[in-house]
Amino acid sequence: MPHRESPSPYATETHLIHGEFHSTSWDYTDHIVPPIGASSAYRLRSADRGAEGFGAFANPEFNRRQQAPIYIYDRLDEPTRGMLEQALARAEGAETAIAFSTGMAAISAALGVLVKNGDRIVAHRTIYGCTWSLLSNWMPRFGVETSFVDLVDTSALDAQLADPRVMVVIFETPTNPTLELIDIARVRAAVDRANEKRTKGRRIFIVVDNTFATPWSQRPLALGADVVCHSLTKNIGGFGTDMGGVVCGPRLLEQDLLLYRKDFGAPLAPRSAWPTLVYGLPTLAVRSRQQIASAMVVAQFLEQHPLVERVYYPGLESHPQHALAKQQMRDPHGDFSPGILLYFIVKGSDAEAKERGRLIMNHLASHALAVTLAVSLGQVRTLVEHPASMTHAVVPAEAQRKAGIEPGGIRLSMGVEATADIVRDLESALATVMA
Repeated sequence: MPHRESPSPYATETHLIHGEFHSTSWDYTDHIVPPIGASSAYRLRSADRGAEGFGAFANPEFNRRQQAPIYIYDRLDEPTRGMLEQALARAEGAETAIAFSTGMAAISAALGVLVKNGDRIVAHRTIYGCTWSLLSNWMPRFGVETSFVDLVDTSALDAQLADPRVMVVIFETPTNPTLELIDIARVRAAVDRANEKRTKGRRIFIVVDNTFATPWSQRPLALGADVVCHSLTKNIGGFGTDMGGVVCGPRLLEQDLLLYRKDFGAPLAPRSAWPTLVYGLPTLAVRSRQQIASAMVVAQFLEQHPLVERVYYPGLESHPQHALAKQQMRDPHGDFSPGILLYFIVKGSDAEAKERGRLIMNHLASHALAVTLAVSLGQVRTLVEHPASMTHAVVPAEAQRKAGIEPGGIRLSMGVEATADIVRDLESALATVMA
């Protein structure tokens, strides 16, 4: 079937289900469901073909979206993963997408190809605990420093970017777990001002972790980012069965990302790529719509509850950056799409709020069917966790405070259960603490 170039007359939902008319990774015209690759090595028809395959791998002159690759070894390239990468690139509006074994492998690769010894990274002060650990504990071993700053207020960013060592600005929007928003266009403007004074080889890149929003609710590349990372384990995968990550961005970085993945040994296994390709992406739109609808109802319920101090959800008018959310967080049809995560703070002193939060989550763990106490997010199940002692436990208490991670803060990731059941379980847990 003929290859169809963008723009396509079909909606995003249709492409998430069917992919392209033609895939260079695998001719599966007769398969409604793409097969799972199950070979670590591939038969070569001749020594010449083997040499040709190695010559094409990670070659900037070879366009993987237009030419069928010669498969040699899974760690280099593989058809099931390749089909998923094509679908993810389209979803994010990227020139290329390279899939990795986990979300952290993807973030490590994005930074690994953009910085070297002596460089600096500017990161938002609130960021996923493992990303914080990567930047704080591991990057310094390679001679790379990180400054954690408040990127919600971009007024001080020019001064940071005046340092010629800065090569990357990295952030999440919305942030994990506080759901702050970063104005991508403002960061883009600041980086452009800095890049005007730099040579091409020393340009600053903007890296956005889009895991919370997903390409359904936000497409950072269209808003000014250079690179987008995802944990496919979360809402893109959707079912909590397989881990994965992806880096989406310009073809300029494709060669280095492929080589990094090969040499550091972190490719996404075909058996893990397949569920995201066949179940995750095709259901992303319908899952997100239900989860967002539930998130709004739950956020409004919590906002009125006497035990809750504050609720942070981009869909609420009370969110400090609600106006920015309405600009950035749009689905492919242009409708407001404020995401599936919310964060709320329990009333009381630090010690009281932390204890109340513990009791709430213990009650949910023992009595709730619709709400599950577990880390991770983006599943068909509604998940609740305590960031300060769980996902962000590696971040020191003082740094947690600066990042807005409070002892009584609770993160909710909405699933697709009946909304009334989610509210009922939360109401029961809150009532137990108030009794």
